[in-house]
Amino acid sequence: MMKYADLVEQHAEELTLLESLDAGKPRTVTRVVDIGTSATSLRYFAGAADKIHGETLKMSTQFQGHTLREPMGVAGLIIPWNFPAIMFFCKVAPALAAGCTMVVKPAEQTPLSALYFAHFAKQAGVPDGVINVITGFGPTAGAAIASHMDVDMVSFTGSTAVGRLIMEASARSNLKPVSLELGGKSPLIIFEDADVDLAVDLSISANFFNKGEACLAASRVYLQEGIYDRFVKKLADRMESWVVGDPFDPRVNQGPQVNKEQYEKVLSYIDHGKREGANVLTGGKPCGQRGYYIEPTVFTEVKDDMIIAKEEIFGPVMCLMKFRTVEEVIAKANDTRYGLAAGVVTKDIDVANRMTRSIRAGVVWVNCYFAMDADCPFGGRKMSGFGKDASMHALDKFLAVKAVVTPVYDSPWL
Repeated sequence: MMKYADLVEQHAEELTLLESLDAGKPRTVTRVVDIGTSATSLRYFAGAADKIHGETLKMSTQFQGHTLREPMGVAGLIIPWNFPAIMFFCKVAPALAAGCTMVVKPAEQTPLSALYFAHFAKQAGVPDGVINVITGFGPTAGAAIASHMDVDMVSFTGSTAVGRLIMEASARSNLKPVSLELGGKSPLIIFEDADVDLAVDLSISANFFNKGEACLAASRVYLQEGIYDRFVKKLADRMESWVVGDPFDPRVNQGPQVNKEQYEKVLSYIDHGKREGANVLTGGKPCGQRGYYIEPTVFTEVKDDMIIAKEEIFGPVMCLMKFRTVEEVIAKANDTRYGLAAGVVTKDIDVANRMTRSIRAGVVWVNCYFAMDADCPFGGRKMSGFGKDASMHALDKFLAVKAVVTPVYDSPWL
């Protein structure tokens, strides 16, 4: 696994080009974030491989027991198109550390890096048959993995709708365990005591990083009334310098949406917002004459019952909403079917503590956003799914716990 990580780093430039070509990601950021994170994941779980331990059981009668944590067997890994490299190793690395073999299906929109990673696995000495990459479409290749009687578990990242289909396929086949990381509609909650410049920076990165194609995107930005006007003015000023264009241009902040289907979907949500009465502060239309580029769009005067405030858009769209009290914003933040992430911006530690304990989400960031790390568990609640990627918790889905019990004769103690 360490050699595998070395190969990823040695070929970082080629991998960056593949990710940018396939997914429209800005080249500069992709090399540091996507490829760097991939190598880090491999090294983290290489270090975890010899730290998978069972327990000694203190049994109440004349028996002694212990547990073994065994590989689940064959893991079906279905990865999304928004972070192809990161998500490949987010699943492959812990599966390898746990001792599983695996069948990996990259998204049909972005298969290139996964095929290159399979090539590196062979060069690194991973035995044939351990990492198997198949390309294909969800309704065929993905469905075959989810329903196969010899696949022992499935880890899927993607839409909530497809997550349901994965669970149905499991139930109809061999009842294989399923881990799901699904959609989100995360809130970023900014209190009036917050540093306005920090709040603006976080809201921009939380919404427009990776052209908004992120399940963690904080597309519901709640602003306490006392900071609203200052925030809106600074945000509008900052967005004037935001550059949309060729992802190979180092000056560019935002590349194209991944394909025509996603481009049209995002534009349809923007149209919904306009029709429902939200005010367009910035953007609101396609960008340029060619390609699937969309201006980063900020809506003000958004109401919680609008479609753009309720549904995952998966594009560069930010919704600004006001609140008055802590109690009010807790209710608003939790009034969603999703529970993937949240952000809180405040200088008051008591408010921060109350918010982190009140919001139903898999991760809550305070005065930061997208603060990801190999040691930080990632996964949601409610219709954002269940199970964890990253951290030692990621190993759990790839391991089965077996109890072993033997009798103890003539022991002086029990």
